[in-house]
Amino acid sequence: MSKLFEATSIKGLTIQNRFIRSATWEGMANEDGSCTQQLIDCMVRLANEGVGLIITGHAYVSTEGQAGRRQLGVYSDDLLVGLTGMTAAVHKAGGKIIIQLAHAGCHANRELSGQDALGPSVLIIENGPIGREMNREEIHRVVEAFGQGAARAEKAGFDGVQIHAAHGYLLSQFLSPSFNKRNDAYGGSIENRLKIVLEVFQSIKGYVRAEFPVIIKMNAQDFVQGGLSADEALNVAAVLAESGVDAIELSGGTPYSGKLTPVRVGKLDSRDDEVFYMHEAGKYKKRVNAPLMLVGGIRSFEVAERLVDDGTTDYVSLCRPLIREPDLINRWKSGDLSKAACISDNGCFQPGMAGEGIYCVMEKREKQKG
Repeated sequence: MSKLFEATSIKGLTIQNRFIRSATWEGMANEDGSCTQQLIDCMVRLANEGVGLIITGHAYVSTEGQAGRRQLGVYSDDLLVGLTGMTAAVHKAGGKIIIQLAHAGCHANRELSGQDALGPSVLIIENGPIGREMNREEIHRVVEAFGQGAARAEKAGFDGVQIHAAHGYLLSQFLSPSFNKRNDAYGGSIENRLKIVLEVFQSIKGYVRAEFPVIIKMNAQDFVQGGLSADEALNVAAVLAESGVDAIELSGGTPYSGKLTPVRVGKLDSRDDEVFYMHEAGKYKKRVNAPLMLVGGIRSFEVAERLVDDGTTDYVSLCRPLIREPDLINRWKSGDLSKAACISDNGCFQPGMAGEGIYCVMEKREKQKG
């Protein structure tokens, strides 16, 4: 049997295979962030179709941190009923599910929240400045919000939490010298820029039981001028692992990374084009002890198998391929090892922006033609 279908565990959490559904904004929650049956059905299908561990789309921990429409929330006890319904349904289907805790920082949607977008510094972009620099009190409040979000996640029955510190959102902004222009204890050196991430981790640990898994998603690098470099990211990962983070998922890029954004557009025609962060993952495994989840560009079973067999990663994370084919893992397990059908055109996010929830537009067109 392929190592991809071995059962493993992360801090006592048993995972039936090495395939992870990487956090993907679904656009299926209610406008207030509460869980819907549509979103529950999406999670249950992933569990039924063999995904080893499901990570929800980014769930905002405080109202000013909302990124987009119909985004899942974890900011209030009022959301517990829906969240509990989600975990119960996934567990009934035999799956495991972790919630991703997030704050959009300067990229928060002020029109949706009615509040100022907050970040490490004012972000200057082509259309003008966005966001407001957080003061110490606001930093401490957001750190506390992550901890409270984790407490709700545990109460709702999630199998763990993932801290979102990637893709140019709040914690990623603090880590990146391109975003973070502070001159206090939260800016300047990498040790200072990492401070809020460690505080978030410790806040979460203070709210959940000792055996509750806490993992993190971070950039392998930012791919922007003056951004978080690969070497600095490796140092961050090493400190996080030493601090007790139970696993790290490597991604990369920000909205300002050009063609190297987290969801790169363009069909991957050959296996050599796959695995966006191969080089960074190789360095990670030589230095960092925490289990590695690797996302980005993986489309072929043979590539996924090689990554695990040669020790490049411990887990294979997939995002867009599971939008096109929620049954991909069971298809591969059945012996049909043909490449994932996803063509990386990002058309799946258009219906999400329109309030319908994400789905593969190409697949729908093909069915209509048939």
